[in-house]
Amino acid sequence: MFITGLGTATPIHRYEQAQFWAALQASERFAQLSSRSRAILRKVLAGNNGIRTRHLALETLGEAFDLTPDALHARFLNNAPTLAAQAAQNAMADAQVEPESIDAVIVSTCTGYLCPGLTSYVSGQLGLRPEVLALDLVGQGCVAALPNLSTAEALLGAGTCERVLSICVEVCSAAFYLDDDPGVLISACLFADGAGAAVLSSAPSEGRRRVEWKASSSVLNPEDRDLLRFEQRNGMLRNVLTPQVPAKAAVQAERVFHAVLTRSGLRREQVAAWVFHPGGRDVLLALRERLGLSANDVRWSEAVLAEYGNMSSPSVLFALQSSLSNGVPNGLWWMSSFGAGFSCHGAILEVS
Repeated sequence: MFITGLGTATPIHRYEQAQFWAALQASERFAQLSSRSRAILRKVLAGNNGIRTRHLALETLGEAFDLTPDALHARFLNNAPTLAAQAAQNAMADAQVEPESIDAVIVSTCTGYLCPGLTSYVSGQLGLRPEVLALDLVGQGCVAALPNLSTAEALLGAGTCERVLSICVEVCSAAFYLDDDPGVLISACLFADGAGAAVLSSAPSEGRRRVEWKASSSVLNPEDRDLLRFEQRNGMLRNVLTPQVPAKAAVQAERVFHAVLTRSGLRREQVAAWVFHPGGRDVLLALRERLGLSANDVRWSEAVLAEYGNMSSPSVLFALQSSLSNGVPNGLWWMSSFGAGFSCHGAILEVS
């Protein structure tokens, strides 16, 4: 399988972390929080958490405090299809393909629910063929991009498709929640909105950098499910984020990495570049420590985190696009994502 096109999209409104802190202090909800909660928000938003700016589907930051089920669902419905279609259009333009050449479309999301799913909305906006195979993958969280790509690989390998459109879209602002739980508060300070898309083909494109998906693996630990997940409270999605997540992510990332190396007969020193889901500053630090990486090794994932925050599932596609655009050397690249489940996926890419 070859990645022949990549595209991303974000809402037009971008906010600095300092703007969030100012808006929070001016809100009625801030005064209702405990002094400990206010201190957490100050530390994360006014300190160095690896994020400078975030894109959100909000006309003003005041909208972030409209936390009713109807308002949050409307935010997802009004923005997720548009962001997904924009990213897909950019990916198809990058691949130089037309909508009618797409045989299957796979959309991953966890921040809202629609029936029919996002594939219906995206197919209509893009003008895909009526007979296109449409698959909606939900509930996988930040990890979703790689299982989405693995599904595309299976379709291409089975010979049922020649070209697959893979999309990840999250409107995390449709799942914001404020209470005195530290994980909930930190989530509101880290997450952002965006979409990433890839065109996958059974053959490479001519005249461009060649990106081939070579081997992949995954791990799922249901016993750690309660460490990172969504729950429903008062009709709204509420993120559960615990302090153990960075260490768990690093352990599972190492496990998947060594599994793929062993299966493929590769050595660690053959890996020329590292593309990680930028889940947060502490996550990237834990990955560096566990895998013995330098700041230079994760600089493009760090750059995505700084500019966009954690967009959940699309983030690793942003990191891949950034790595390809910034002259990272050819060779074998390791790409990995991790998230709810607790789950981790990884893949070796050959870039030439």
